[in-house]
Amino acid sequence: MKWRGRRQSGNVEDRRGSSGKGKLIAGGGIIGVIFLIAQFVLSDGDISVLEQLDNVSSPSTESRELTAEEKELGNFTEVVLADTEDIWNKIFAENNMDYREPGLVLFSDAVQTACGGASAASGPFYCPADQKIYMDLTFFEELRRRFGAKGGDYAIAYVMAHEVGHHVQNLLGTASEVRRLQQQSSNVEANELSVSLELQADFYAGVFTSHNRKYLSEGDIEEALSAANAVGDDAIQKRTRGQVNPDSFTHGTSQQRKEWFMKGFRTGDIRQGNTFN
Repeated sequence: MKWRGRRQSGNVEDRRGSSGKGKLIAGGGIIGVIFLIAQFVLSDGDISVLEQLDNVSSPSTESRELTAEEKELGNFTEVVLADTEDIWNKIFAENNMDYREPGLVLFSDAVQTACGGASAASGPFYCPADQKIYMDLTFFEELRRRFGAKGGDYAIAYVMAHEVGHHVQNLLGTASEVRRLQQQSSNVEANELSVSLELQADFYAGVFTSHNRKYLSEGDIEEALSAANAVGDDAIQKRTRGQVNPDSFTHGTSQQRKEWFMKGFRTGDIRQGNTFN
């Protein structure tokens, strides 16, 4: 991605120099992205969802100097967030709506949020209670090493755009409506609604990428698709459990995630993202 020398968002809080050393959420790793964070997002910040998994203690802090590589990665995330701000402000204005920009918190190990305590094991997530995205950037090394994603800077941009997609759903009322419907549904139906919500966030990530084409570099789309493929429910379950259970899917298959991202990228039109049919 062509990002150097461009505008950086002022909505980024970098806590990586003061890392939390509390306990990790039980059952962590990338599984947290698939099986836990969806429920957390849909709860509109219900702390009890995290408490079901959370053995997080009040973390002690350990100050350290960020490396040059870490600082550069932080600068990159600030540019990506700035791009999401520009694009979603424009899209909302075109639809006679006001966009409220989310915050981004970069952390190491563990973090306290308005939605409760979380750890790096949770993977990147969006907290609707404070309208902030939380990311431990070491997640992307795990994604590459354990789950076969290509890596590259646009893998990070894709995940950030997906989480911003959850913020868009929060602003539009989609997340709260899905939660209401889930409370009236069976477990299988509730999971299907979760899948639809996650696929729509992938679609919104594609819409963002479509509007940001002028800054794409060769291979960026492949990096995004590789990341989407790596975090598909079927890919995760097959690698971690050795078998696939579609009734327990919460984010969608690798193929679904790639298809909805590409639909957003091809159309660039938020009206084409009804994943609930």
